[in-house]
Amino acid sequence: MRMRTLPLLMLPAVVLGACTQTQAEVERAQVRDSEVQAKLAKELAGLVPGKPETCISQFPQKQSSGYGATILYRVNSGLVYRSDTVGGCEGIARGDILVTRTPTGQLCRGDIAQTFDQASRFPTGSCSFGAFIPYRKP
Repeated sequence: MRMRTLPLLMLPAVVLGACTQTQAEVERAQVRDSEVQAKLAKELAGLVPGKPETCISQFPQKQSSGYGATILYRVNSGLVYRSDTVGGCEGIARGDILVTRTPTGQLCRGDIAQTFDQASRFPTGSCSFGAFIPYRKP
């Protein structure tokens, strides 16, 4: 009986050990995050942030792009909305499709979006929008 309970007692330690990151993995994640932040800063260079908005119209957006957990909606060359999401929509940075469902024609803080792989059309994640911060040319 003792031989059977010993592996069960070790199970939590094995599971916790499998969830920890190595130093190399932590460093790679930090490099990835700094690269994403640099790309985001480049996209917003020359634009000035305004007062956060709760909702924006869904229709005038020409292009959306992802930078980690941040989504940018480019309305035109002088107006970009930034929303920092919560959840798992990071896939749009690598080309996943962002799908929103809204009956009002507006995207609002707290709305949930899903991401889908372009080739297979399988869902890859979902997230909740944060406030929409307008960035405009000064």
